[in-house]
Amino acid sequence: MAHSIPSSQVNTIILACEAGMGSSLMSVNALKKKLKKAKVSSVKVVHKPARAIPADAQVVVVHKSLAQVAKGKAPDAVIVTFNMFLNDPAFDGIVDAFANNGDVVSNLE
Repeated sequence: MAHSIPSSQVNTIILACEAGMGSSLMSVNALKKKLKKAKVSSVKVVHKPARAIPADAQVVVVHKSLAQVAKGKAPDAVIVTFNMFLNDPAFDGIVDAFANNGDVVSNLE
């Protein structure tokens, strides 16, 4: 069974990266823009290095290469991995969950 959380219970989405620069910042801005376009204002998107993910994180979005680091830092979080820093379907799934009051579902295997 996939690990999930109702979007209505999520206050913050953490988009984590390896070093905290470059492509991942573009991903943060793209996710914020998609949420705004979908008229979702109930959640905050923050950017953190993967090694600084807090243990109490609810939803962590991370490149697939850092998934195990994220899981180690926040074992109870819903981990959503992506392959492409921009226009990855994982981002659309997150936005859809918030726009439709659904669940954010982990895609971590």
